[in-house]
Amino acid sequence: MAAAVARGCGGLWRRARQCGAGGPAPHGQRAVASSATGGAVSAGKSGLAPWVPVVGLEIHAQISSNSKLFSGSQVQFAAPPNSLVSFFDASLPGTLPVLNRRCVEAAVMTGLALNCSINKKSLFDRKHYFYADLPAGYQITQQRVPIAVNGSLSYSLCTGNKMSQMVTKTVRIKQIQLEQDSGKSLHDDTRSQTLVDLNRAGVGLMEVVMEPDMCCGEEAAAAVRELQLILQTLGSSQAVMAEGQLRVDANVSVHHPGEPYGVRTEVKNINSIRFLAKAVDYEIQRQIEELENGGTILNETRAFDSKLGFMPEPNLPPLIVYDAKSLPANMNHQQVVNIDWIHERLPDLPSVKREKLVEQYGILPEHSFTLLNEEGLTEFYENVVKQTQMKPKKVIGWILNDLLSYLKQHSLTVKESPVSSFLLADLLNLLEKKDISSTAAKQVLAELWKGEGKTPLEIVKEKKLELIQDQKELEQICQAVIDGQENEVMAIKAGNQKVLNKLIGLVQRETQGRSNPVLVKQLLEKKLSE
Repeated sequence: MAAAVARGCGGLWRRARQCGAGGPAPHGQRAVASSATGGAVSAGKSGLAPWVPVVGLEIHAQISSNSKLFSGSQVQFAAPPNSLVSFFDASLPGTLPVLNRRCVEAAVMTGLALNCSINKKSLFDRKHYFYADLPAGYQITQQRVPIAVNGSLSYSLCTGNKMSQMVTKTVRIKQIQLEQDSGKSLHDDTRSQTLVDLNRAGVGLMEVVMEPDMCCGEEAAAAVRELQLILQTLGSSQAVMAEGQLRVDANVSVHHPGEPYGVRTEVKNINSIRFLAKAVDYEIQRQIEELENGGTILNETRAFDSKLGFMPEPNLPPLIVYDAKSLPANMNHQQVVNIDWIHERLPDLPSVKREKLVEQYGILPEHSFTLLNEEGLTEFYENVVKQTQMKPKKVIGWILNDLLSYLKQHSLTVKESPVSSFLLADLLNLLEKKDISSTAAKQVLAELWKGEGKTPLEIVKEKKLELIQDQKELEQICQAVIDGQENEVMAIKAGNQKVLNKLIGLVQRETQGRSNPVLVKQLLEKKLSE
């Protein structure tokens, strides 16, 4: 999964790699460069003026609701085809839309989280176009007066090879609008026919329109990942891209500095953050090559104007929401959407959560991004911290370097981990009390991963991994190592203290990781000074 901290355009493009390919540009292709703080630029062919890529996004997020936007049909992923279709969804004559309050509240909540102004009066429109899985021949949307406008989203990305080299950027949010989803066409190549499943028809969507403030695929990917985290935190959308709950359309153009924006093209229905970065970079590269070879860019996006068939939706009145000042005194509060009530109940957003993690536990900012990017990892980490005597700064290393690597290696989520937070905390307590060494702790973790139901202490006793408590026994082992390493001893006595680490490692090997490295170092230094 791509992280909200993405590898920045600056570090990526300054190495002149091919867009989205991860290697140098092939012969005959030109690479694009980018700055971490401004638009991407390039030297071009034969000293031509540089190019500036421009990227804007339209993101469709499926609203987390039990029923559809204008009907009572249930919303369920992978249900049998056409099993969740009401008369309205199928556009039968005489059926009328009834607005789902939950969807309105989710849109208001999302707008507030993205720093938008909420329109107390918004309108619904019909967007006419023909498609087999659109029974009515139009989509109910909010083009003219959407529910939320003029917001912003801050996101972070890396500008170099290290996670610590981060920069925060902001993309403007033009608007958030409520609209229906379409059905789904299923193409049967064997029988040369297309089948239509209307289960998805009428499901509530929020379309988040981002202004063209980004300059490469990495920025686009980082912005979408941050939006995904916000939606999941709010609960306004589950935003699972693999299930089509978050789909991205990318608008891409290139132009020379000081000139108007170029003709844009649209890459539609991207359902993977990783592919979004690659698709945007590929399209930037394609446009530059096309223009430098004397070609032209075709406008392949839809234009948002009345010429494409927009008209007011006659069956829906204006959508009215209130705040504390505008709410009529005689109105039932349970029957209206109150902006202030929703605002007061907003949870901590990802940016605030990251700040709190850094402040409370003293971890690095880049570690807070990793914790939030992996679903359930923050809760796992905090549960371990509560149950162990080990300091949070040391716990984070075990979480990110050991547990997470195991999960990635076996393609498991945090919830699927065979090692619970309790077991890991129990293991770290043994290490913190110096009952076992760090080497032994890693062996115990490997055994816990097998999921055989044993506790860390049981594994330690079974494998005889306890630290050697008999100091005389340890002294004898240290002396034996010294006696067998004459050259290393001479080097240490000549002032090369780094060689001492080799002797410590040899003692650890002799004891099979059952010796305390700190105590071993003290014993070796004492014997070498005699």
